[in-house]
Amino acid sequence: MEKFKEIKQPWLNSASSDTIFILLPPYLALLIVGFFPMQFKESEAMPALYWLILIVFVDVAHVYSTLYRTYFNPRELKSKKSLLVAVPLFCYVISVVFYSLDQLLFWRVLAYLAVFHFIRQQYGIMRLYSRHEKKDKLSVVIDSLTIYSATIYPICFWHLNPNRNFNWFIENDFLRYPLPFLSQLFGWAYVAVLVLYILKEIALLYKRKQFNVPKNILILGTVLSWYFGIVYYNGDMAFTTLNVLSHGIPYMALIWFFEKKRYSKEMSEGSKVLKFSFGKYGVVVFILILASLAYAEEGLWDGLIWKEHNDLFPAFSNLPKIEERQLLSLLVPLLALPQSTHYVLDGFIWKIRKKF
Repeated sequence: MEKFKEIKQPWLNSASSDTIFILLPPYLALLIVGFFPMQFKESEAMPALYWLILIVFVDVAHVYSTLYRTYFNPRELKSKKSLLVAVPLFCYVISVVFYSLDQLLFWRVLAYLAVFHFIRQQYGIMRLYSRHEKKDKLSVVIDSLTIYSATIYPICFWHLNPNRNFNWFIENDFLRYPLPFLSQLFGWAYVAVLVLYILKEIALLYKRKQFNVPKNILILGTVLSWYFGIVYYNGDMAFTTLNVLSHGIPYMALIWFFEKKRYSKEMSEGSKVLKFSFGKYGVVVFILILASLAYAEEGLWDGLIWKEHNDLFPAFSNLPKIEERQLLSLLVPLLALPQSTHYVLDGFIWKIRKKF
């Protein structure tokens, strides 16, 4: 056991900051939901202020944190100019095509792209926390199988049990196939994978005195947040709370940790935005910039498209509601462009660096 104590844990920034901002959010979300079971378990409605905090200041805000790893960084903007121009252009053109053909097709493609992004984030963070492990190929396969099972099984359950009281973006954006037998089969496979992972971790602890604390906290948090958010609870508030907090806060934290370290090494090449965001009290600037961009975007959505939260966006409430189909086919993909660009770019920007 003395040897076990000497193992260096693979924290990304520090034990305390990783725990609070990357590992703790799903447990905090589950705690919130657990304290108010009647409000969360079957609820379809969401209080306006709660929606503003979760959707705008966490979910939409995390989309804009990608700017710090791309467009706000002069070096990245210069070295990857073609990519950073091509991706939003491609996303906009293909989104216009999809929306022009069928509005539901547009939202469905965006929803599945979002799901892929959410799943890959959990896999990516798991890999970051596994980077110093002494492991064989079988252990790597089991880890990957576990993190994917923790995320994909609840999505399969969602597709095979259509009586869910929530959607990803809009009603019917997911395909639905009511097949209870197949759902049960996937459930048993899901449990088998989790048991296999536990046995693997026990074996590693016994043979090598190896126990990766942050990786295991992450995997457990992923299992709990996805299962309870989608399978156990059947309410929009529960799904949104567990889904958004577990994804948005860790993503923004990763951006902050990585880009602050990189800025400290490359201060001479930083922009004014980076200077203010990573200087003294920079985290406040960082949060304010993301929150302002998110609020402005959602204000435009509400003022021009939805007209559902005029009281939350008074400055946008007098905007005319756009209902003309051709104009919507240009406007909706434009408003969704930060989101679609974020999903696609995220597949590139975390592969560029070999070391965190």
